[in-house]
Amino acid sequence: METSTATTGHEERPEFLQHHFATAQQQRETSKLGIWIFLVTEVLFFGGLFCFYAVYRSWYPEMFHEAHKLLNVSLGATNTVVLITSSLTMALAIRSMQVGSKKWTMINLGMTLALAGTFLVIKFIEYSHKIHEGLVWGKFFTFGEIDATNPHLFFSVYFAMTGLHGIHVIAGMITISWMMYRTSKNHFSADYYTPIEMTGLYWHLVDLIWIFLFPMLYLVG
Repeated sequence: METSTATTGHEERPEFLQHHFATAQQQRETSKLGIWIFLVTEVLFFGGLFCFYAVYRSWYPEMFHEAHKLLNVSLGATNTVVLITSSLTMALAIRSMQVGSKKWTMINLGMTLALAGTFLVIKFIEYSHKIHEGLVWGKFFTFGEIDATNPHLFFSVYFAMTGLHGIHVIAGMITISWMMYRTSKNHFSADYYTPIEMTGLYWHLVDLIWIFLFPMLYLVG
């Protein structure tokens, strides 16, 4: 296990402690600083899309109002509940490892992964319907039953924002799967669970972004 210690001279160091850190606490704090810097860049990244949304909504308020009616609020709300629940199971996974429970860490990580997959399945159903109806972006927009100017702009915003968010969900699923693999190999313990904690912070951001996207797109009217 990574929680064992290695002796160097008269000093014992945990196996998980990288050679360039003096203490486990220093390593953990440095990791937290790194992930927070990364999350700030993600917020700035999505912030550009939020500005894009705000500008076009101010230019075409009536069109946004009419176009958003073609989104499925029930599916969007279901996905919101799914992601909020996944944040809970992710937090429980971290807590489980803090108390040294490998079994419940695996269970909660698995539940988080399953909920993330559920989110993507629901989003795939939504996308399939929109594409079938021609409710897509730019010149590919063929739906002719919206009494508004440039409705394709709304769906350009919709696919850009939800699509980018979906990519982040997939990235989160890959990372959670890696955490499950490492947990199964006894790489973590009550003394060392930093990678799971950092994964949790990322996943909470993914959840938070969707909490903003849902009302902006589905409840805009």
